[in-house]
Amino acid sequence: MSDGPALAELTTLRLGGPADRLVEATTEEELLAAVRRADESGTSLLVLGGGSNVVVADEGFHGDVVHVATRGIEVEADACSGATVTVAAGEPWDDVVASAVERGWCGIEALSGIPGSTGATPVQNVGAYGQEVAQTVARVRTWDRRDRAVRTYSAAECGFGYRTSRFKEDPQRHVVLTVTFQLALADLGAPVGYAELARSLGVETGQRAPLADVRRAVLALRQGKGMWIDPEQPDDHDTWSAGSFFTNPVVDPALVPQGAPAWPQPDGRVKTSAAWLIEHAGFAKGYALGGVALSGRHTLALTNRGSGTTRDLLALATRIRDGVELEHGIRLVNEPVLVGCSLP
Repeated sequence: MSDGPALAELTTLRLGGPADRLVEATTEEELLAAVRRADESGTSLLVLGGGSNVVVADEGFHGDVVHVATRGIEVEADACSGATVTVAAGEPWDDVVASAVERGWCGIEALSGIPGSTGATPVQNVGAYGQEVAQTVARVRTWDRRDRAVRTYSAAECGFGYRTSRFKEDPQRHVVLTVTFQLALADLGAPVGYAELARSLGVETGQRAPLADVRRAVLALRQGKGMWIDPEQPDDHDTWSAGSFFTNPVVDPALVPQGAPAWPQPDGRVKTSAAWLIEHAGFAKGYALGGVALSGRHTLALTNRGSGTTRDLLALATRIRDGVELEHGIRLVNEPVLVGCSLP
């Protein structure tokens, strides 16, 4: 394996071995050139954004890694139709949300504090506190590696679902270049659809609150769960994670354990809480294995305590997944992308 740059430096878990070659793409032209070069030479390629939703093997990645660091926000605003905002894939997501709140753009304020880059948001259909980007994405512009052409997908063509999209379902084909959002112009945020956030804001579910208040409340909630990377506390190991490691399972109502949260879905199934299932399978906050542990503040985050390895992390994830299945009969699915490694 290469003795190139360690990918741990580019991931929020601070885990991952070296890459054969690392390219920092600060412009769209550099990004496209690096992708084409790898594809034309038959070299394995990893396109890496903010590194917040990825687990890289201790052995690293044998091939080219392109770090997307493109920047740029183009705005078309109209008092009637709202603001149409096109964002380069490499723009840090929380900077975009902060800018939206400051400018009075409504629709992504509850997505404050989520780490990573803007280009990753439609891939995962990022969501939190009752919002998800599918509600505001107008179109996604990509490089199609199969057809070797730039393609633009409307929101209806993106195949959005719970934490998924057509881009996630076919991850080797699409490289996101820009994302265009359609945001309302307002002083108040969208109706609050999440009970915990509503309580923090002192409003009823379905009511609205000022954009800045929503952002502050969300950041406080995320910080309390170790789900916000505070730049003033870089050594807070509860934030050395890939965010929520498991998605909330969507299952038949009969499978939901008594007492577990249950949110009805349009197809008749219900979504339940992965965190609840983990805690009620005997895995408490801070549960440790080797150099990794469940966050001391939230059981959905698997964290690197400073001396962890990817091998440790996968062992802990496997133990939790299997323990939940044994206790509740529900098999959890990991949310982060696994690079060069897998859960058994």
